[in-house]
Amino acid sequence: MVMLLLASNNKGKLIEIQSLLADTSYQLTLLQDIGIRLAVEESGSTYAENAALKARSAALASGLMALADDSGLEVAALGGKPGLFSARYAQVPGASDADRRAILLQELAQHARPWLARFHCVVAIATPAGRLYFSKGECPGEIIPEERGDNGFGYDPIFLISSLGRTMAELSTEEKNQISHRAMALKNAKPMLTELITGER
Repeated sequence: MVMLLLASNNKGKLIEIQSLLADTSYQLTLLQDIGIRLAVEESGSTYAENAALKARSAALASGLMALADDSGLEVAALGGKPGLFSARYAQVPGASDADRRAILLQELAQHARPWLARFHCVVAIATPAGRLYFSKGECPGEIIPEERGDNGFGYDPIFLISSLGRTMAELSTEEKNQISHRAMALKNAKPMLTELITGER
């Protein structure tokens, strides 16, 4: 197995991405698991820039190939917000996922439904030598006013997959890995990861 550093300390994300890469030769690990403390300011103006900042910093700090993603929820009624600021939407230190969901629903309450939305994700892969590779994925749906399901994090409990009639948090891991924005981005990244491990890039 080849070590691949996930430029994050989010265990939920680790489990999800490791499952998506289960058919590859990569073993995913978190920054904290190899004793690295890294605070990267997500100062980019795009998902790709933020993902690159995190992946490059982790690769340089560890000497390992690193993978980072930046993703966001874009709601049509809010002009694409929260977007890049999805994880920081509450703007309060220590705010929880539940806090962010509550703020989003409060803002949407003044708009007519359906609240069409999409999850967007960009994955960046950085090598210790400084090379960068990108892939992206999307998942369309809509926001609903009541939370449903407990198999997810972030905005998953209020993000309805319209074609399935279930929220992202009501899906099994296997189902989520077929349609999620992160799953699509990682699926598109697999050819790059295969080429990197065989030394073709």
